[in-house]
Amino acid sequence: MKLLIIARPFVFHGGVERATAGLVDALVQHGYDVHLLSAYGQARMPGVTRRVLPLPPLPSAARALALAAVARVVVAGGGWDVVQSHERTLRQDIYRAGEGCHRAYLESMSDSRRRRPLFHRVVLELERRVFAATAHIVAISRRSAAEIADLYGVPRERLSVVYNGVDLERFHPKNRAAQRYLARAEAGVVADAWTLLFVGSGFERKGLDTVIDALAISADRSSRLIVIGRGATQAFRERAARLAVDTRITWLGPRHDVERWYAAADVVVLPSRYEPFGNVHLEALASGVPVVASAAAGGAEAIVDGQSGAVVDPRDARAIATALGRLRERNPDELTDAARRAAEPFTFAAQVAGFARIYHRIAAARHDFP
Repeated sequence: MKLLIIARPFVFHGGVERATAGLVDALVQHGYDVHLLSAYGQARMPGVTRRVLPLPPLPSAARALALAAVARVVVAGGGWDVVQSHERTLRQDIYRAGEGCHRAYLESMSDSRRRRPLFHRVVLELERRVFAATAHIVAISRRSAAEIADLYGVPRERLSVVYNGVDLERFHPKNRAAQRYLARAEAGVVADAWTLLFVGSGFERKGLDTVIDALAISADRSSRLIVIGRGATQAFRERAARLAVDTRITWLGPRHDVERWYAAADVVVLPSRYEPFGNVHLEALASGVPVVASAAAGGAEAIVDGQSGAVVDPRDARAIATALGRLRERNPDELTDAARRAAEPFTFAAQVAGFARIYHRIAAARHDFP
């Protein structure tokens, strides 16, 4: 089957980029003829035919429109059995709603509309058209599928859930023996400190302020927090200083070796205000690290509350601190085993199988109605 995937370049390997790269590689391994339509900067992948989406530098709103327009022209050339877009484009058989829906994001972040209002109007209009006109929508969690159905009226027969996969070899509890203490020493964290890890770019949306608040009210004054990700840190550093926890936080910025930092952590904390899934959840669990996750995040669907982590109100710092305290009282080996078991069903092979069922339905429909 000849498959065209439309996706933004995944050069910097953050969670979203790792998830896309893993899916594309798994599709190739399962025998698909994969063509990847992406903007300049996309690295080559073995077995993938790369097609460049010629987009000039533009402001964000204009770039969103240009992406949809240029992709439409390329797709119109035909020749593919299935066209799958991971972006808000307008001529695809499948739209993978990896970002959930922008309308739900804006509703969860109350002041977002005041920033870049033109961009938000453009994205909302593109999104409306995508959900109305695309043959099949793939959500990455049950929560996200429910949002799309409720907010845009997408009928259930046009909507599926296909969870992301995770690299179960790269992210593995065995990393702890090799990397835990070396990573802690690099971050200036003492060997036996109870260590929280926050991983994610977009600090406001992912609830870093609430993590800092929870650290401040935690009963353990020796616990530490490591922060990994891209974003402006000044406001959060000032918050930490006001709460007298600034000396207990290490800021590492974006890292390519994130598996080392899962190995260094005792628990991952990610109280996102909005998160369709979040591959950090799967990477942490696969690494044997329990996760304190947001009840507003699709990633909570991978967590057994009280066993492989906890699911909390993302704006309740006291609930987060309480969950951390309870996890600390648990046997760490039992937590590691439970976390790893929670991640093991989320393979790239399972993800490909989920998409394959949709591909065959679309191909059969095209055959019946040429």
